[in-house]
Parts: sequence; C-alpha cells; structure tokens
Amino acid sequence: MLDDACRTAQEAADVLGVAVGQIAKSIIFRRKADDVAVLVVTSGDRRVDEKKVDALVGKTGRADADFVKSRTGFSIGGVSPVGHVTKPVVLIDAELFRFETVWAAAGHPHAVFPLRPQDLPALTGGAPVADVVQAVAA
Repeated sequence: MLDDACRTAQEAADVLGVAVGQIAKSIIFRRKADDVAVLVVTSGDRRVDEKKVDALVGKTGRADADFVKSRTGFSIGGVSPVGHVTKPVVLIDAELFRFETVWAAAGHPHAVFPLRPQDLPALTGGAPVADVVQAVAA
C-alpha cells in the first residue's frame, strides 16, 4: 500500500524507486462489435497504438469511467490486470518483458503488487503477448 494515490505511471515509478517502464499499466478499451472490455497491459513508458489493438481484437473505442467500473470492478487509476468482474479480452505488451519485475495496480489507487512479466499470460487467462504500442522515436 502506498501512502498516496499514484494516478500515473511516472508517479508510481517515483514512489517505488523503479523505472517508469516497470509500471504495468492496465488500459481498458470498449470493443464496438459486442461491448466487451479489452484490457491492454502495457509498459508505463509506452503508449498504446489503438490501430494495432484493433487489428488484433476488432474495432475498439474509449471506455468511460462507468464502463470500466462495471466491467472490471475497479475505478480508473486502480485497474488491476487480474480479478475482473467480467472476463475481458486481454493483450499483453511485449515491451514489459524488458524487465525482470514489473509493478501493477492492485485494484485501488494506493495498492500495487510486483510480478514477473512472464507470469502475466497465465494470470490473465492465457492472454497473448503482442506488439501493441507506438514505435519509440530514436
């Protein structure tokens, strides 16, 4: 449990004393075809490329706070990659595998937990590891 809420990957990294890339962000999208939640677990120093996500799971759109809460059981800022109310479609950012340990939200803006990126696929129901982020500028 952290003393203060960490609502950004940078804030969490600063408090934990780790690289921002070690923060496993859980981003929720709304798949348009069937209104299913799509969870993208991405490295804190990367931005999700929505076109890459859409190519893998079908057309998605932004998920508002009510959608996120109803599908995951978590409020934005504390969405965990595990323990969702309804099973989302999950994609795991390959960039997380640069690190031995990453830190993820544990269902509350003050709570985090460490894990190995290699454990994410099994913990999220066999989710695929994919290239889902924007290219990094040289």
